[in-house]
Amino acid sequence: MKYISIANTELKASNLIMGNMRLPQLSIQEAEKLIRTAMDEGINFFDHADIYGKGKSEEIFSEAISMTPTIRDNMILQSKCGIRTPEGYFDFSKEHILSSVEGILKRLKTEYLDILLLHRPDPLMDPAEVAEAFDELYNSGKVKYFGVSNHNPMQIELLQKYIPYKLVVNQMQLSVAHTPLIDSGITLNMKVDQAINRDSSTLEYCRLHDITIQAWSPYQHGFFEGTFLGDTKKFPELNQVIDEISLKYNVTNTAIATAWITRHPANIQVVLGTTNSERLKDACKGSDIKLTREEWYKIYKAAGNMVP
Repeated sequence: MKYISIANTELKASNLIMGNMRLPQLSIQEAEKLIRTAMDEGINFFDHADIYGKGKSEEIFSEAISMTPTIRDNMILQSKCGIRTPEGYFDFSKEHILSSVEGILKRLKTEYLDILLLHRPDPLMDPAEVAEAFDELYNSGKVKYFGVSNHNPMQIELLQKYIPYKLVVNQMQLSVAHTPLIDSGITLNMKVDQAINRDSSTLEYCRLHDITIQAWSPYQHGFFEGTFLGDTKKFPELNQVIDEISLKYNVTNTAIATAWITRHPANIQVVLGTTNSERLKDACKGSDIKLTREEWYKIYKAAGNMVP
């Protein structure tokens, strides 16, 4: 397992993250097996959100591992807040952030979060109010570090103007079948669809400002439209190329899809959402595989992207 230092923190984190969105699909025993497998493979970073299973994911997680201070000290816990369900809107008010964190801590049976992320942008956000909430959380020791999810550079700049704490993470969708973070930069100034700037140069901005990117849905295409791995009807060439490279490294296609992301010099963390212990092990084999430049581009092109 490869480990990275999260800039502007004291955290040394695995470059693979266990995502817990689907944990309510498992029994307590199955959840324990999955979490223990992750830890045995070297994963020390666990991602949550208050809306995952309407809080059930966090409850199952803490119960499955019988959370104690000793166990807690050996993991990095991250959660997200800011989406109200079932109402279906965003809420970055001070009251909502503070109450959300109280619920998260109670469900995870911990006194603090290593990182709290704002979960998708709230157009009605008052950044000064967010700053007040963060101040209270930091000064009380309930949150050590802060970040965002799915935010563009100017949204981050607006927050950072008011918040005295460096935003250290931006969680974004990225897989070889979903590459807006990369596409327009390659085809700049070309009159092709790929050149449309859909990401506001967020990847480059985060690298310039030492913000760690976390890639969610690393094996999905579209917005939860399904995995591209093994889908030879929609992605025949991509699967053929990935399978060929898998044979070379003697790993599964999951490991190569993981390695395609971890190969990027931005030290992107990969959020694994699987509930299958064996698939999680397969993904972990891609943690420190360094694909050649030729292999990385070959996979990128096989996904239907242009390299002019």
